[in-house]
Amino acid sequence: MHVSVERPAATASGYTMLVVAFVLAALLAVELISLVNAQGVITMPVWTVVAPLLVLPLAFALVSGGFYMIQPNQAAAITLFGSYRGTDRAHGLRWAWPWLGKARISVRANNVVSEKLKVNDLRGNPIEIAANVVWRVADTAQALYDVDDYKAFVLVQIEAAVRSIGSRYPYDDFEHAEVTLRGNHEEIARELQAELNDRLRLAGITVDECGLTHLAYAPEIAGAMLRRQQAEAVIAARRKLVEGAVGMVELALAQLSERDVLTLDDERRAAMVSNLMVVLCGERDTQPIVNAGTLYQ
Repeated sequence: MHVSVERPAATASGYTMLVVAFVLAALLAVELISLVNAQGVITMPVWTVVAPLLVLPLAFALVSGGFYMIQPNQAAAITLFGSYRGTDRAHGLRWAWPWLGKARISVRANNVVSEKLKVNDLRGNPIEIAANVVWRVADTAQALYDVDDYKAFVLVQIEAAVRSIGSRYPYDDFEHAEVTLRGNHEEIARELQAELNDRLRLAGITVDECGLTHLAYAPEIAGAMLRRQQAEAVIAARRKLVEGAVGMVELALAQLSERDVLTLDDERRAAMVSNLMVVLCGERDTQPIVNAGTLYQ
């Protein structure tokens, strides 16, 4: 496939050519006034009178037909009978030969929020996902001549990239062992931007910024996944609680032994461990019981 490449166009400042147009108009006016003042008496050759009256209007029309305007952050692609001749990015009043085509194109930043798409994540769970993308035209020749409609092309590629990213990662992971859509926003945004730039390079489009704007489980499984998330959160919390309690019991037994506070046999050690675990892992406040006798009474 032929890839167009933007290059500068051979154009001129419109303000300079505006002065030229005024000069031509003034010369034509002088010739007409001289002809009127002659009152039909011409002492010079006829061609010296007729030539300026033919050349000056033609030159004025030629200069006047070449003006065009470019707004800030716009560009004009110049073509000659369908052949690309370059791009003019200088804003203001510009001038080129009247027979050259001038296709204006905006190089300003555009903001697109994609529609909510239903995608299956890495684990097969249906999710809803949408993204915000800031893009602009970097190469006007590619945008105009390598794709049929670059704006429609951008929208299709954004949808394809968002679907690809959504299916590449799981929605969530409570163990924090994987990159997830919900927990790694910056990494997901960078990967989405890289994929979009790769997809849109053909059209001369560059993506400056992007990120997810909507992320949720699909309605048909939202309730079940919420209960699953709650269960996983409870399990994770209890696992942390048990790990902390075991560490505290080990520390208590070690310090009791080091300081010779009391000597525990296996049965007393097991009883103390059991009591400490109940106290540390219980969800309700415990009520202390004072044993005035021995452990075996």
